[in-house]
Amino acid sequence: MRAILDVVLIALDLYVWVVIASAIFSWLFAFNVVNPRNQFVAMIGNALYQLTEPVLRPIRQFMPSLGGLDLSPIVLLLGIFLVQRLIAYYLYPLAF
Repeated sequence: MRAILDVVLIALDLYVWVVIASAIFSWLFAFNVVNPRNQFVAMIGNALYQLTEPVLRPIRQFMPSLGGLDLSPIVLLLGIFLVQRLIAYYLYPLAF
């Protein structure tokens, strides 16, 4: 059981990095630091978008509009951290 919980915690850690990379890429794209016409850059942006958008879309619908400021990645990261702590403090000690 602990092995399964360890895999879940590692997957959540990896997803945290994907969310951070997606937020940084969106800033780089918005400020024209990266070339959006480059196929490799477009492929990375599309992959990050497809990995994060299904989770961020419901959060964006729930949150009020703040103009150009998107706080949904922060809410998602806080939710992931909460799930990690719940697993570490409550489920992990119960697993034999």
